[in-house]
Amino acid sequence: MKETLSNFLQDEISDQEFYDAIYDFIIDQNIRSGEYEGNIFIIKKLDRLNFVIFEEHCYREDKQREIYNAISLFRKDILIAINEHAHKNGFIVKGYGSESNEVITSW
Repeated sequence: MKETLSNFLQDEISDQEFYDAIYDFIIDQNIRSGEYEGNIFIIKKLDRLNFVIFEEHCYREDKQREIYNAISLFRKDILIAINEHAHKNGFIVKGYGSESNEVITSW
């Protein structure tokens, strides 16, 4: 799990713009479920609290897709991971995960 998360952070959060887009997708409560398609990884938002991150490889000739190294994370955990990575790389960090569950409604 740690290796997949580390690869995700290195491949997908390489500059401020990518960090901002991923962070906004994760915290946006108006997006109840959906997918964020990165360069290699997909972030699947199952609901407001639960996410699955996985590598996706698509092959154009036969339109097949393969999914590798899927991990599931809570909202707070993914926010902490991306914010720590962003901070280490000198990006402007929007917020840490400790407040992320406080703004979630119960429905």
